[in-house]
Amino acid sequence: MRKTISVLIFLLILSMPGYADPVDDALAVLNKWSLAFAAADVDGIVKLYSPDALFLGTGSPSVVTQTEGIQEYFERALLNDRPRTARLKSYSALALSDSVVVFSGLDTITGTRNGKQMISNGRVTIVVAKREGEWKIVQFHRSRLPG
Repeated sequence: MRKTISVLIFLLILSMPGYADPVDDALAVLNKWSLAFAAADVDGIVKLYSPDALFLGTGSPSVVTQTEGIQEYFERALLNDRPRTARLKSYSALALSDSVVVFSGLDTITGTRNGKQMISNGRVTIVVAKREGEWKIVQFHRSRLPG
């Protein structure tokens, strides 16, 4: 009987509207990031980062630690070579807690320069954390895939 009640309580908790998987919530931020990237929406992409985020983009010469630096990076990166896309091809996710998720994976970024498509395959590590009720990117690193 206790086992049946425990199972029923567990199922009730899972069906509650407030229950969400942290990986799914964090992944939604990465999906918004990809859409903002493709739309060259600099403000939209920057809003996905926490004010204290650590950022190391593919073309970053050093770790960026301020929102203004992230803004400048994406103004240079997104407003050229359009249309652009960014797609996470494969990844692994690790929920460190109900409010912190780490993603490591491979991505492909495309752009168009002088009518020719450019493709950059890369490695990414992204940490997404829930801050003041919102999921934000708190750490981002991308580098080109060797070879």
